[in-house]
Parts: sequence; structure tokens; C-alpha cells
Amino acid sequence: MSALTAAAPYIVAGTSIMQYQQQGAIGKYNQQSFNRSAEVLDGQATQIEQKAEFDIAQFNKDYYRLTGEVSTGLAKSGVQIGTGTAANITLSNAYEKKIQEDLIKYNSQVAAANKREEASFARIKGNMARQSARLAQIGTIASAGTTLLRMGGGSPNTTGQFGSTANNKKFSNYS
Repeated sequence: MSALTAAAPYIVAGTSIMQYQQQGAIGKYNQQSFNRSAEVLDGQATQIEQKAEFDIAQFNKDYYRLTGEVSTGLAKSGVQIGTGTAANITLSNAYEKKIQEDLIKYNSQVAAANKREEASFARIKGNMARQSARLAQIGTIASAGTTLLRMGGGSPNTTGQFGSTANNKKFSNYS
């Protein structure tokens, strides 16, 4: 038996262990990467919600500036504030303000929910990557075990349906 033949099982075992470890490391890395993406997406969802609050504050600022200008214009033209057309304009503007605030809130909630859904899928992809690496590790162990069994004296089955053909050169192995 040559030195290489004697060392072959150790080489197979060593490379299989290294492959097993690398597959585990890759799976963990991919899972961490997807989890990091999920955290970023969750942060974006929070930012969208905070931006909605800012947008509402900006809208209110513009709204109060506009209502002030309307009140001033009406007062300059001699219209009595709080009655008739002036009251209708004020009521209409207040109604429009509420609609715009609700629209800003709704749009931000939809966008934030979409980001959170993306984050959820990123976490799922991370778990799938980790499980895929674990399956690859199992395959590596199984493959190494099969190779080591074959090297350890176990030979492929040479018995076909018509009996042993290992020493018979006229027949092939049809098993």
C-alpha cells in the first residue's frame, strides 16, 4: 500500500471537515447579511413614519398661513368673518385639511408596511440560506462517509442479477 493510499482517508476526512466548516460559515454569513438588510428596511419604515409626521407639520404650517391670508383678504374686502361665505370657506378648508392629513398618514402607513414586509421576507431568505447551508453540510458528511467506506475496503457491489461477474471478463456488471 503506498503512502498516498494510506493517507487518502485522512485527506478525505480533512477536506470534508474544512468544507463542512466553510458551508456553515457561509450559511451564517448569508443569514446575517439578510438580517442586516431586514434591520435596514425596518429603519426605513420608521423613517417613513417620521417623515409623515414632518409632512403633516409642514402641511399644517402652510394651511395656517393660507387660512390667515384668506381671513385677511376677506376682512379687507369687508366680509364679516365667521358668517355666510366666509364660514363656508373656513369649513371647506378645515375639511380639506383633515382629508390631506389622513392621506399623508395613510400613504406613509402603506409605505412603512411595505418596508416591513420586505424586512420579513429578508429574514425568511436568511433562514432559508442558513437551512440550505445545513443541508449542504449534511450532504458533505454523507459524501465523506460514503467515500471513506469505499476506501476502507468496501467495494462496489459486483453481484448483478445473474450472480457475481467480478472475475468474469465476458459479462459486464448489469446491477
